[in-house]
Parts: sequence; structure tokens; C-alpha cells
Amino acid sequence: MRRFLNRLLPKSWRSSVITIPVIRLQGAIMSGGSQLRPALSLASTAGLIEKAFAFEAPAVAISINSPGGSPVQSRLIYKRIRDLAVEKNKRVLVFVEDVAASGGYMIAVAGDEIIADPSSIVGSIGVVSASFGFPELMKKIGVERRVHTAGNNKSVLDPFKPEKKEDIERLKALQLEVHETFIDLVKERRGARLKDDPDLFTGLFWTGKKGLELGLVDALGDMRGVIKSRYGAKTQLKLVAAPRGFLGRFGLFGSNAGGPAADIAAAAAGGLADVAEERALWGRYGL
Repeated sequence: MRRFLNRLLPKSWRSSVITIPVIRLQGAIMSGGSQLRPALSLASTAGLIEKAFAFEAPAVAISINSPGGSPVQSRLIYKRIRDLAVEKNKRVLVFVEDVAASGGYMIAVAGDEIIADPSSIVGSIGVVSASFGFPELMKKIGVERRVHTAGNNKSVLDPFKPEKKEDIERLKALQLEVHETFIDLVKERRGARLKDDPDLFTGLFWTGKKGLELGLVDALGDMRGVIKSRYGAKTQLKLVAAPRGFLGRFGLFGSNAGGPAADIAAAAAGGLADVAEERALWGRYGL
């Protein structure tokens, strides 16, 4: 409403204060998720991204804190950001919090500039696959597993069976294809800013300070400081957030919920495998 009224005023009377929309992308990247344990995916972020790019602002700021996850969802989020940046002719500034690694870094390269804290973790440009199974536990509690398939390869990499050499070779071939797609995307976006370092695409990760030397990030700093220095001291930051549900309004559940109790509730809602996968992703970076 205020923006509409501002348009009705003569140009000399209009407010000159710039408002920069901010999106926070936090968590493991995977399809699905729930209100108790939200996950980063195109479905969960598309509305926020669209809303941020609808602002009358010269740029969109994105705060990212993610250890990675699904390559597909990572690329879908990346592409939605880039498509809207081109369509709306807006600059995208990405600010790294604790981690922007693996799929998290894939999303980060959607930015025209990547700014990190000196102690942030960036990089890990690689692909990993893991499966979780509980065969011993199932045996102890007397559960018998039965699988009937039509097709010789429908039970490839079954975690309840011994590994086969040919299955592992096929998995690695698939990983290499996904890895090449990741590398090409990073090279396309970062271009000459990337240093010629043999470890750059091996899956290693670095601090923001080292990432600056390697060309993985463009500058060191924090969102408020960088944006105000760029667009003026009076510039305002406007967080674009999803509407809170009925329970969230009363503080029963929400994006800030955490700790063991939240983990137990999420495990019951989403399954132990999802929790284990997310913990493994964060644990790789000491978090």
C-alpha cells in the first residue's frame, strides 16, 4: 500500500530509501520435508524467490546456509533464481552463513556476487551417494524382508545385500556425469575468477578467506554492511518469509525450533533415514 501511494506523489516528493528483499535458504537440500522438518527444494522456495524478485529494487539478497543434498533440487533452485534475475534485470547478491557447500554452493553460484564470512565453509564441488539400511536391527526384532522384482536390475545397490562390483561401477559412472554437470555450471558462472588449482573440483572445501583466494567467493563481509555500503546508509533490508502456520503463530513449531526434542519429532514424522542423511550432511562440515 505504501509503495502504491508513493507512486502517486511527484518524483521530488517520493521516498528515496531503497529496500532490498532478502531470502534465507537454510537446511539440507532434498525433495519432500514437512512442517516439522522443512527441507530446501524448489517446491519450498519457489514462492519466496518469486516474491523477492517482484520487489521494486535493484537487487535481491540471498542468505544461504546449506551443506548440500539433492543435485536435482539444487540445480532447480539455481535455475529459478537465474531465470528471474535475467527476466527482471536484477542483480543477485549471495551471502554465505556457516556453509555453502556441495549443492549449497551450486545455489550460491546463481549470485552475481558471492560474499562470505572469513570463517564460512565453501566449496565441496563433488557428488556423494549414500544409502541407509538397518538389516541387523530388523533381524533382532524378528522382521523378515521380502522383495519381489520384475527386472534383473531392480534391486541394484540394495543395502540389505552384499555389494556387487558391477553395481558400484555403474553408480560411479552416474556420479561422474552429475559431477561434470556441476563443474560445468560453476565454470560457466565463475569464469576467469576461478584460480587454476588442481584441488578445486575434487570435493575439498575451504574457509571463506581461502575461498576468496581461489575465486570461489568475491568478497568477505556481512549482508547488512555490504548492502548499506553499496546502496546507502538508509537502505532497508526486507526479509521475505513464508507465512507461518497455525501452530507456528503460537510458537509451538517453526523454523527456529531445534534441539533433541525437535529431532525426535521430525524423526517420527519424516523417518529415521531422512534424519540420518541430514545429520551426515551437516556432520561432514563439523556442524
